[in-house]
Amino acid sequence: MADLKKHGPTIALIFTMLVMLSYSVEWIRVTVGQGMDVVLGPLIDTLGVPFFVMILILSSITGLYSSLVQKYTIDYEKMQETQAKMRVFQKEFREAQLSGDEKRVKKLQGKQERMMQDQLDISRQQFTPMAIILVLSVPIFFWLLLRLPPIGTPTTIASGIVLPFIGAVGLSSFAFWIVPAWILWYMICSLTISQVIRKSLNIGGL
Repeated sequence: MADLKKHGPTIALIFTMLVMLSYSVEWIRVTVGQGMDVVLGPLIDTLGVPFFVMILILSSITGLYSSLVQKYTIDYEKMQETQAKMRVFQKEFREAQLSGDEKRVKKLQGKQERMMQDQLDISRQQFTPMAIILVLSVPIFFWLLLRLPPIGTPTTIASGIVLPFIGAVGLSSFAFWIVPAWILWYMICSLTISQVIRKSLNIGGL
């Protein structure tokens, strides 16, 4: 059990990398997307839900489970306590250096190692929820890629969206630079909704 706890973050990191690599394997991407289409496809094909609304719905779901996973896998109380201690330490260390108090600097340097270890432990905690969130999110992205209107599709309510300062644009088209409109819309929805959820759950940012 202790070994699993010790090596858990490393296993989670390796697993996360493997999940991300699956994106480049077409048959995995298509197969998973088609599996998701059995559940999500009828919302578009039968109920006529516009694709940009589906992105809003899915990004809301993503924001909800991401926040819940983080809330119950990360010790936010310890994280906030560690961050507060680090801020106090950095202030004290800076003051000691500016005053030229070598004895105090050496004392604080010994304390610095313990502080860095605490920060490292907090950072390791984030690998496991990242892996869980990725496993839940990748199928959604594979489905979005599967059902995304092809490039060049006429901009309609079913295949496009109106973005602030940009206007009507196809979801497959670039909103700016190399960022597709659907990715930008997904990020806007996810970040906005996540902030509301995280506020209600009383958890801070990572």
